[in-house]
Amino acid sequence: MTEPTAPPAFPGGPALFRLDPAVAHLNHGSYGAVPLPVQEAQEALRAQAHADPDAFFNGVSERLDAARGRIAARLGADPDGLAFISNATEGANLALDAIPLAEGDEILVTDHGYGTVVDAAARRAKVTTVALDPRLPDEDAVREAVLAGITPRTRVAVLDHVSSPTARLIAGPRLLADLAARGITTVVDGAHTPGMLAEPIAAGADFWFGNLHKWGYAPSGSAVLAVAPAHRARVRALSPSWEDHRGFPLSVEYRATFDYTGWLAAPEGLDLLERLGADRVRAHNSALAGYGAELLARIPGLTPLPHTPGLALRSLLLPPGVAETREAATALREELAAKLRIRVLVWPWAGGGGLRVCGQVYNRPEEYERLAAALPAFLP
Repeated sequence: MTEPTAPPAFPGGPALFRLDPAVAHLNHGSYGAVPLPVQEAQEALRAQAHADPDAFFNGVSERLDAARGRIAARLGADPDGLAFISNATEGANLALDAIPLAEGDEILVTDHGYGTVVDAAARRAKVTTVALDPRLPDEDAVREAVLAGITPRTRVAVLDHVSSPTARLIAGPRLLADLAARGITTVVDGAHTPGMLAEPIAAGADFWFGNLHKWGYAPSGSAVLAVAPAHRARVRALSPSWEDHRGFPLSVEYRATFDYTGWLAAPEGLDLLERLGADRVRAHNSALAGYGAELLARIPGLTPLPHTPGLALRSLLLPPGVAETREAATALREELAAKLRIRVLVWPWAGGGGLRVCGQVYNRPEEYERLAAALPAFLP
């Protein structure tokens, strides 16, 4: 069997972060990591807020406008249809509150959806859950499975842009066009796409939200919600503010004495990505995740899953009986962290859970090699 070729290290990558060098951080997709230049930009903004709170907060609306414009330019978005939010769960709630639903209407979700996003849908209407086998071979198979789950009462579809556990495209252009043709409003969870995809906003989605603090190098708690023009007038903040009369997007963003520094520093993250060479970073991260997946696929009992090319995440199914429940998956994840000092995502699945590795500019091939050498001792 031919040995996989280890990608070269990204020059200067580890030096951009303050990560503990004794830990193999192979789980960038869960929380991200903030580069030093972005941390410094946020600290400078905090110093301004502490030095003259009145000046900072009285001018924050104009600062948000400027930062939003910079983010929109990087993402290829309409700044009038984009709002800063804290995370994907907030985006889901804002979107679903803006969609008129009648008694008996249904919302379609998949069993790959993020838990709190699915819960937000279930609070508002009956939910139909489409089961997506992680082994579905390609985007067409995923699309057909979703369309087969539509019922006569389906009014909304809440879909992952890129699925977190299985690292594959779900809300592709053809599927979104098919749903629009059926009169179904689409809400797309793009938690992983800003910074990882060259075109991160799902074209044709009615609502899309994505985290900037994962692959976009922004401070934690930085995300955006993009809304199609037809829906913007109905989007209202989850809590009213003094800027409600301004309408979307500022009415959603303004939160009195909130810590805005993460949002205001967020453009620095996407600017850093461009300075590093966005295409170069994406190619490196994808190759590194693929290298790790190839090594892990050699372990008896692990099954590599179909994936979308170019993504910086790769997943494999674990043997039957391993990580089949949330509790068991969490226990294995924490055991690997405690005993090996390796951070990965372990996700639950009936018949055998899954393991996901990520690639980032701070990672080195030997970290994946260490995981592949040690993992068999934790499996039956």
